[in-house]
Amino acid sequence: MGNKVSITVIRRLPKYYRYLGELLNKGIARISSQELSTLTGFTASQIRQDLNNFGGFGQQGYGYNVSELYRELGKILGLDKVYNAVIAGAGNLGQAVANYRGFEDAGFKVLSLFDKNPKIIGLKIRDIEIRDVDLMENFIKENNVEIGIITTPKENAQDIANTYAKSGLRGIWNFAPADLKVPENIVVENVHLNESLFILSYFLKRNLGGNSH
Repeated sequence: MGNKVSITVIRRLPKYYRYLGELLNKGIARISSQELSTLTGFTASQIRQDLNNFGGFGQQGYGYNVSELYRELGKILGLDKVYNAVIAGAGNLGQAVANYRGFEDAGFKVLSLFDKNPKIIGLKIRDIEIRDVDLMENFIKENNVEIGIITTPKENAQDIANTYAKSGLRGIWNFAPADLKVPENIVVENVHLNESLFILSYFLKRNLGGNSH
């Protein structure tokens, strides 16, 4: 069932999940697709269609049970289990990612950072040790690591991806501005910060009347 769901639907699920979490925190027990539409900006029929891909969650005249839908979406997104992760590249970006508290909430446990800079090897970021990158492959194999995060400069990213692939990792979260070549059985999610910034720049320029510098 999951394989046939379009990527655009899947990319909307985390937004539903986030809003449902906020509703739970406010003590709201149920919500209609219309109210969910007002919150998320998606149409009520779009929401119903999206959720119907994964089974019937709503009841006619009642709407959705917030805690049940939140739990089920968490399962669909794979958030009902803990994933061990490592970070390659312990510079500013790598340290910022390691410091991000949202990881634990989402079930991701960063076990170690890796770097080749001898000045920072042995330091700890939030109790997470920075180790020599040469130890990374063995560490991944020995600690059942499933996700590798890349926060290295572009020129090192493919080498890191190769090491990840050899280590038996299942997923890569790539912050480096590089298109990685990896075996088909490894899932890659790219976070291109620059591209996101360029899109912001495009809309800013448009909103400012197209003034060029």
